[in-house]
Amino acid sequence: MNNSVLNAFFLGRAFAEVLSEKIEESLTNTLSELSKLNAEQKEILNDFVQEVQTRAKTNFTQDDFSNATVNDFSSIDLQETIDDLRAEIARLKVELKNYQN
Repeated sequence: MNNSVLNAFFLGRAFAEVLSEKIEESLTNTLSELSKLNAEQKEILNDFVQEVQTRAKTNFTQDDFSNATVNDFSSIDLQETIDDLRAEIARLKVELKNYQN
């Protein structure tokens, strides 16, 4: 076999090995950075949620509802409240129409 053909074979093989290693290294680094970014975003989101909850608790204790408990609010029937509000809006529309006429 010709010496130049043998050299070309080993050169090609070495090139493929080095290229494979560099691609693997780049992919590993990219995935690592993506994982770090994902973790940072989760931490930022958790901090944001915590701040919102803290402010909500602070505002809740400062409002007139400071003596009310969560159970007081959970016992309110939401659908009934919505229906009452819709009925009130309908009555106001009728009164406005009568006033305009």
